[in-house]
Amino acid sequence: MLETVELGRVTTKEEYAEKEPVLRVGLLTVQYELRESDFPVMIVLGGDDVSGCSEVLNLLHEWMDPRYLEANVYEERTQEEAERPLFWRYWRALPPAGRIGLFAREWTHRAVVERAVGNIDEVELDRRLRHIRSFERTLTDNGTLILKLWLHAPRKQIERSLGRRARGETAVVLRHYKRFRGVSERVLARTSHEGAIWNLVESTDPRYRNVTVVQMIISTLAKRLGESPRQRPRPPRLPTGPSPITVLDRVDLTKRLEKDAYERKLHRYWRKLAGLSQRAHELGVSGVLAFEGWDAAGKGGAIRRITKPMDAAYYRVVPIAAPTDEERLHHYLWRFWRMLPRAGHVVIFDRSWYGRVLVERLEGLASEREWSRAYAEINDFEEQLGERGILLLKFWLHVSSEEQLRRFKAREKVPFKKYKISADDYRNREKWIAYEEAADEMIRRTSTVRAPWHLVAADDKRWARVEVLKTLCRQMAKALRARGSKK
Repeated sequence: MLETVELGRVTTKEEYAEKEPVLRVGLLTVQYELRESDFPVMIVLGGDDVSGCSEVLNLLHEWMDPRYLEANVYEERTQEEAERPLFWRYWRALPPAGRIGLFAREWTHRAVVERAVGNIDEVELDRRLRHIRSFERTLTDNGTLILKLWLHAPRKQIERSLGRRARGETAVVLRHYKRFRGVSERVLARTSHEGAIWNLVESTDPRYRNVTVVQMIISTLAKRLGESPRQRPRPPRLPTGPSPITVLDRVDLTKRLEKDAYERKLHRYWRKLAGLSQRAHELGVSGVLAFEGWDAAGKGGAIRRITKPMDAAYYRVVPIAAPTDEERLHHYLWRFWRMLPRAGHVVIFDRSWYGRVLVERLEGLASEREWSRAYAEINDFEEQLGERGILLLKFWLHVSSEEQLRRFKAREKVPFKKYKISADDYRNREKWIAYEEAADEMIRRTSTVRAPWHLVAADDKRWARVEVLKTLCRQMAKALRARGSKK
């Protein structure tokens, strides 16, 4: 594969001087047009010519407006990055719509280097490549333009250019050049897919390389900018007729817990959770808890019972509302990736990424194509949490329509609870059947062995709170035993 670009092509000084002004104008033109568009651009730079990648980054900052560029160059992971899933470092750096992000020595390049030097085996490489394809498809499906450039130069040319000045990753690549090249060819073939094809660039002559890269950027952006903008999704047709049989019908809403028994169990699980959470912090076991369910199902009350025995320094509760202007400019999972906890910390989401297949689906905020592919995107996201050893618990608090209405009426009579009720709450009740069907599909398609859904009967708040605490203690103890066995 790589030998196909080893043609010895050269751009003379005179040719370069003639082309430079035209290319600079072209770059600035597409960059400024992009600012008014509804999609972001990612320019990915990898290859055996590591120093060439750095030179291209510097060139683009010189020829374009650097205020609307962000360069990301990746070396070995920092301690903060190592405490989170591998792709956390990449998700948090994604550019917003209208901007360009430059990514050098990125996810693909890093996988090649780590396999070439023997830091990962073939099994881990296969897993890494699967996540790479999923990561890129998730972004391109959402409208991101990804331009991937692999800068290649023969080993003799790199040695001739740098000699003994080779340092850092360039020295590593030269030391393992034969294995690096062999792994590169396999990886490039397996990570080239529709919407994110690798473009091989001969990097023997810097002037030829620069001209080729810039021309590719201009033509790719110009083509995309000339396409029609994406249309906003239409509101879905809501189902009519009787309520269907769903997985939620299996939840026994008759379960009750008397006050005395509730108080005893509450304090018992609080004592357990206090010890478990302290131990989890000491061992570096992270937790992500996601609470979903009907309005007024008691999510906030259950969360408060969880946090009472925990040290506030080690947990954070995140209420998820409509996305901010900044969040709307990114993929919907971006804000959740950025919030993932450090080792030994817990993040509790009051509503979560599942809004994509619930409220966004039913309110017409996401098209059918968008929410349909979200199930696979979510499963991949949660799989990566599990691979990193993060304890993920997903709770659906289920109440009957009658109990929800009773709670709505009760809240209206309590001054400090009135803020919890709005016209939207009553309007959403009219879509009960649609939400029930959406929740059923969500649970069936995203309840996996690694990340199952915990359906909690919540018509009785006492029962629901104890059930959530019991489940959390049981799963946290299991995670701690697993972590202890690896020590």
